[in-house]
Amino acid sequence: MPKKLPDTDQVALVTGASRGIGKAIAIALARTNRFVYLNFCSNKEKAKETLKEIESLGGKAGLLQFDVTHKKDSEKAIKTIISEKGKIDILINNAGIRDDMLMVWMKKNNWQSVLDTNLTGFFNVTRLAVKNMLPKRFGRIINVSSTSGQMGQGGQVNYSASKAGLIGATKALSREIAKRNITVNAVAPGFIETEMIEGLPIEQIAKTIPAGRFGTPEEVAAAVVFLCSKDAGYITGQVIGINGGIV
Repeated sequence: MPKKLPDTDQVALVTGASRGIGKAIAIALARTNRFVYLNFCSNKEKAKETLKEIESLGGKAGLLQFDVTHKKDSEKAIKTIISEKGKIDILINNAGIRDDMLMVWMKKNNWQSVLDTNLTGFFNVTRLAVKNMLPKRFGRIINVSSTSGQMGQGGQVNYSASKAGLIGATKALSREIAKRNITVNAVAPGFIETEMIEGLPIEQIAKTIPAGRFGTPEEVAAAVVFLCSKDAGYITGQVIGINGGIV
């Protein structure tokens, strides 16, 4: 494990932290000696594995099970963090789902479930976190969007709409709270080596990426950790593409 930075005394919440990009972000933040709450909805075993990995590296973390699509559950979770730690300094909105199909075959539930998780989930959690950050005049909010939200993707009208909405929300919210030293940015990963790419023709897709390969969750996490740092205090309302040059 690399040498830790000085204790930042910061508290972070990572939604969807049990696997993939969320897991990598949680571990990377814990490496910087921040306390990290690991949100998960249903996969408790995977969340426990992430917690064990963080603790094995000397990091500090805790599990927090709730569904970001549920307003009351989100409120209860944020209240738990405030009760236990007194504050929330960093919020990573990573929880998200896909339900891909052509729009002509898409049913209302296929559309709504993706929008509820990827976009309304952002609203449910972020609104409450911001209320805690405002009087303290500090905060870092990073939203995990996607290249699909930047350029669109066939078969992903619901997913692309949700991720594009997240980019718009990032830019608007950053203008509202910048004067309180709270930054709001987004990262837009391209094809990343996670469970989300299962079933895709990897070799064929890799040929369309200028870098010639898929990215790793750790590469996304590195960008997120930088955006959480003091050095990134003048960066807000931005979308950082992590896509190997595909956009």
